[in-house]
Amino acid sequence: RRRRCRQAALKMARLALLSMAMSASALVVPQHRRATVTMGMGNSFGRCFRISTWGESHGGGVGVVVDGCPPRVPLTEAPVQFELNRRRPGQSRLTTPRNESDTVEILSGVDKENGVTLGTPIAMLVRNKDQKSNDYDTMAQAYRPSHADATYDAKYGVRAVAGGGRSSARETIGRVAGGAVAREVLKLYSGVEVLGYVHSVGDVKMPEDFDRNTVTIDDVEACMTRCPHPPTAAAMVEKIDSIRRGGNSIGGVVECVAYNVPAGLGAPVFDKLEADLAKACMSLPASKGFEIGSGFGGTLLSGKEHNDEFYVDQDGRTRTRSNRSGGVQGGISNGETIWVRVAFKPTSTIGQLQNTVTRAGVETELRGKGRHDPCVLPRAAPMVESMVALVLVDALMQQKAQCELLEFAEPAGFNALGATPPKELGVV
Repeated sequence: RRRRCRQAALKMARLALLSMAMSASALVVPQHRRATVTMGMGNSFGRCFRISTWGESHGGGVGVVVDGCPPRVPLTEAPVQFELNRRRPGQSRLTTPRNESDTVEILSGVDKENGVTLGTPIAMLVRNKDQKSNDYDTMAQAYRPSHADATYDAKYGVRAVAGGGRSSARETIGRVAGGAVAREVLKLYSGVEVLGYVHSVGDVKMPEDFDRNTVTIDDVEACMTRCPHPPTAAAMVEKIDSIRRGGNSIGGVVECVAYNVPAGLGAPVFDKLEADLAKACMSLPASKGFEIGSGFGGTLLSGKEHNDEFYVDQDGRTRTRSNRSGGVQGGISNGETIWVRVAFKPTSTIGQLQNTVTRAGVETELRGKGRHDPCVLPRAAPMVESMVALVLVDALMQQKAQCELLEFAEPAGFNALGATPPKELGVV
């Protein structure tokens, strides 16, 4: 009987301890908030340097909150507006004719008198001015092929029909504004420059021997296609024009390079730098593929051909003779130029008649209305740049937090925390 009593007492004690643990857990994470701890809603990006975008295409406006930006970073509307102007609609006949100035307003987080960040959340707003919601009346019932209409209905049971709501590329205004802030931090730290350009439109592509290490912002902005190779740029214009006149659309590839990136950014296994870059770029509207370095083309080479052999340069730094790794090895930056490519599909909404289905499940036909890009590539280049910049500044801040808290001896001849001397670029 005494043994049974002891067993019963131990059982009661264990139950009491379990009850106390559950109560403590409930105090730390209330029941109504547990879902937000374990599950995100897909509108925020980053860890140390974090952005949250908001707004719909035909709502009052769109914007972003940047959290985690270091204090005392020089910042005004000017560099943000410069990037938004490169992204905005109505730039040329190759883009949507929607007439938006995309004028940015910085609402918080910046000391306007001194022009520096405060270290507090930076809120930025761009108001929508040129909505034509009537263009989307028929699309309230019929789903646009290859667009997000049907999947948004499947997920939420409701959607913002006009302009596609959050699925519109207008959401990327917040990304580009946040990326502009990230660029300022990167420039201050080690002169990092991120530059995107159109590599191909359909079957028109830049030559294989093009030197990506010589590209400048002036080269990119010289043509409405944002291709820095003039003969290819001219052919791209002809290609897009012929597609546009037929009420159709075309896709292509944006290449993005990041110069002067410090070695040591990124983490092993799940948080590899290329994995973060892939997620960032593949989160952009219309993106369908991602490559870093040699990408899929590297599969055609042998190991001997593909490996980046090391050497010591005239400054005593350990470098690689080739850069097929794209500036990342083992998930960590190696100090060489990072280069990635992002594939974008043809714009989903076109002016030709297509078969589709209504919300009620009835087959019908639909001809796209509204103002849309015949090719998203010229405006996608600054979007890719922004996502790459956001990844790099977040990785830089994580590196400073984890690995530079305590001093350590760097490998001889390899500046693990430094970067190559700043590359001369055009004035931004």
